[in-house]
Amino acid sequence: MFTVFPHPNTGQAFGSPVAPGTGWPGDPATPRTPVADDLPRVAKLARQATSIAELDAVISVCRACPRLVTWREDVAQAKRRAFADQPYWGRPVPGWGSERPRLLIVGLAPAAHGANRTGRMFTGDRSGDQLYAALHRAGLVNQPTSVDAADGLRANDIRIVAPVRCAPPGNAPTPAERVTCSPWLDAEWRLVSDRVRAIVALGGFAWQVALRMTGASATPKPRFGHGVVAELPSGVRLLGCYHPSQQNMFTGRLTPAMLDDIFAEAKKQAGIK
Repeated sequence: MFTVFPHPNTGQAFGSPVAPGTGWPGDPATPRTPVADDLPRVAKLARQATSIAELDAVISVCRACPRLVTWREDVAQAKRRAFADQPYWGRPVPGWGSERPRLLIVGLAPAAHGANRTGRMFTGDRSGDQLYAALHRAGLVNQPTSVDAADGLRANDIRIVAPVRCAPPGNAPTPAERVTCSPWLDAEWRLVSDRVRAIVALGGFAWQVALRMTGASATPKPRFGHGVVAELPSGVRLLGCYHPSQQNMFTGRLTPAMLDDIFAEAKKQAGIK
């Protein structure tokens, strides 16, 4: 029997994973959205996307990495006890925020019971709690919490993206999965880069991704560090920030005050009022 559960905000019933075009808040896809099932198809659809809305739609139905598809859908059906009465998105997670941002924030991958559940980047997990609270203190979002895709959160000239769009087992995508997913981020950068003035990389891997994405070819490449600001050849400023993971916040490697400093500087570099 196919079991459905009410969305925690809207009350509308959904299965897990959520079928495209069934009314999930913010779902960019329809039943007719083309599906990528391998790397060549990912590359083709990414290259053909002419708008963020179109790109978000094709990202959200991608099935190109069999291991990730199985994992994200298994998690969506097994769930965590705390969310056993909720539907899980269980699909790839597109970027979130402004379609013409001045500040881009690069994360890693969706959390199994965070964005894989809610369908929105950094929403519904401890990392997101820290990130969105800091963004709100900086005036970059309209509220300090991000709990589900229908909670009214709005961005102020920012967009949050990730190099891997599916929740990976053990939070560790394989090198091949990273390569397969990379055309999505390349297309996203192509569509927003004309206005982006600053990028915040959440962690060393995101830093390397940002350098590749922007085509930074300087040798030696700037090294990641918390608080490091690198000016890229395009004039974009790249800022390093420790990832707001539960471990980093619990151990004090990253504090709310440190996050505030990063986003105050990023807002300044991006020219956001």
